[in-house]
Amino acid sequence: MTNFNFLPSRRLALYMGRLFLTRSFAVLVMLVLVLMALDLLGESGKILAVPGNGEPELWRYVSLRVPMIASRFLPFAVLLGTLIALTSLNQNSEVVAMKAAGLSAHQVLAPMIIASLGVALLAFAFNETIVVRASRTADAWTGADYKPIPPDSGVLSNVWARDGEQLVHVRIVAGRGADVRLEGVTIYRRNTGSIGAMVDAPLARQRPGGWRLFDARIYDTEMNVVRKAATLDTLDAVETTRFTLAKINATSQDFQSLEQAIVDLDRAGRPTAEARSGWWHKISGPLAIALMPLLAGIAAFGLARSGQVLIRAAIGMALGFTYFLVDNLSLALGNVGAYPPVLAAWAPFLLFLFIGEMVLVRSEE
Repeated sequence: MTNFNFLPSRRLALYMGRLFLTRSFAVLVMLVLVLMALDLLGESGKILAVPGNGEPELWRYVSLRVPMIASRFLPFAVLLGTLIALTSLNQNSEVVAMKAAGLSAHQVLAPMIIASLGVALLAFAFNETIVVRASRTADAWTGADYKPIPPDSGVLSNVWARDGEQLVHVRIVAGRGADVRLEGVTIYRRNTGSIGAMVDAPLARQRPGGWRLFDARIYDTEMNVVRKAATLDTLDAVETTRFTLAKINATSQDFQSLEQAIVDLDRAGRPTAEARSGWWHKISGPLAIALMPLLAGIAAFGLARSGQVLIRAAIGMALGFTYFLVDNLSLALGNVGAYPPVLAAWAPFLLFLFIGEMVLVRSEE
């Protein structure tokens, strides 16, 4: 006899939820440890190459990268953890017992889906409070080649801007409003497609009508000479938003800051497709965690003695990884304006929600 309660057994729901959380957490820890070790092996040489850097800087890098890796691979961990849990339940005939007790496929997966919604909420809060700060600091530190960076909030690194025929590259943009300063400025003065001169300066600050470079070095490519100037006034009529809005990284900004950045981009007449896609993806991204039990659900059903448990687990894994590929592709198309931002962020979620439901309904039959 079929039981129509969403959670017919509290004890069974706790058992399934605990199984889901422990397996997912174990996979996440394993992924973070392995990926962090590989990442550190690749970057430790660059960090230690800077004079004054040592073991504390290595641990600082680890403290910045671990939250970013954990956030990025949490959905993968949930997918793999769910597959491990459901495959084990199937092989031990526990799913058969649940079905014999009158539970539907949706009721079997319901505790895991509820637990995954809780994980999604925690992931959103984790991204907004820890990951954004770690990402912002890591981007600025990497942009400065692991040299000391100013502690200002809102630091941007490796910013490019254009002023007529001139290209401007700034290593670090720090400060807000009238206090914006540029560090590591390089100006490429182009003349009919070729570079006529290069201007390097360690610091630039605003002046009325433009920017003032300090300790500038001007290399004239035609005369092959280098001139030095204690101060150099240039970049006339270039507003600060040209630099502060030149690089909007959704990962490095919290929900409200990104929303304000979109408003500022609109006021400045700049494209907002990439920022809007990232804003919507801040919601749809963590919510995708709740899809993983649904996509992995195919591994729970079917007789274990049929020898197809491994095949079903592989299909569930393929569905999950296909979702991530489609999600990244859709977000990339949204960033360039090919898709509307809302569609770019939500279309993969809704598509695979439909696919997961169809697979589950087919399993019921």
